[in-house]
Amino acid sequence: MSLSSDSLVGKVCVVTGAAKSIGFGVAKKYAESGAKVAMIDIDPLVVESAKGLADKGYVVKSYVLDITDRQAVLKTFERIVADLGDIYALANVAGVVDNRPFEEVDEAVFDRMFRVNVYGSAYCIQGALPSMKKQRDGKIINFSSKSGKTGSALMVPYSAAKGAVIVMTQALAYEFAKYNIKINAICPGITNETGVWANVSAGYIENLKMDREAVVKQFTAKVPLGRLTDIQDVVDFVFFLTASGEYCTGQAFNVTGGREMH
Repeated sequence: MSLSSDSLVGKVCVVTGAAKSIGFGVAKKYAESGAKVAMIDIDPLVVESAKGLADKGYVVKSYVLDITDRQAVLKTFERIVADLGDIYALANVAGVVDNRPFEEVDEAVFDRMFRVNVYGSAYCIQGALPSMKKQRDGKIINFSSKSGKTGSALMVPYSAAKGAVIVMTQALAYEFAKYNIKINAICPGITNETGVWANVSAGYIENLKMDREAVVKQFTAKVPLGRLTDIQDVVDFVFFLTASGEYCTGQAFNVTGGREMH
């Protein structure tokens, strides 16, 4: 299936973390491809972001939601189906990051990393599955990280949670293949111009006692292709898995410029 095809026209695609950054990029790409898009975020900015796309003629609706509240998630997904129709694709972009020495990590940090990155993604999947099972078709793209494959220093809870996302993806892919639902994860490297990178770089500046330029130089030097990941690199891969990728399931794809190779 060509990526220039009209395979998403009229299909309902849900994006979490859609107010800005990667999530907004994915939502915009879906809308431009003719999909009907549900944009979810805990940040009320998602309302304005969705309006900007709707004003251009795209079929887009916004939903302000805390994805760690399971009952609220399930009710919101019912609203999405009522508003737009049965769900074809879910991009679980929403996530949080933390950067600190391991000795300073407490229960609250671990809890937040898992509640948002793992539980929140799982609840959204539970919300989308009835539509996909009914249609016997669907795409789910979970967001892990390079750190979910090779853990990152100063990011133990985040690495653990993102590793859990990969294994959850594999288990779900096995369980729902019989419904022709393809479930994959993507593992971006450090993605420039995102809130995650802003938080991570600030953490490294503080914990490694380096200035921002030195931090960027150090991490860029680890990438074989010689640059950090761009938002568009990630958006394009999510789009490929949604509009094509018909024989891909249970995979954790690296989008890291070669920084991660397994």
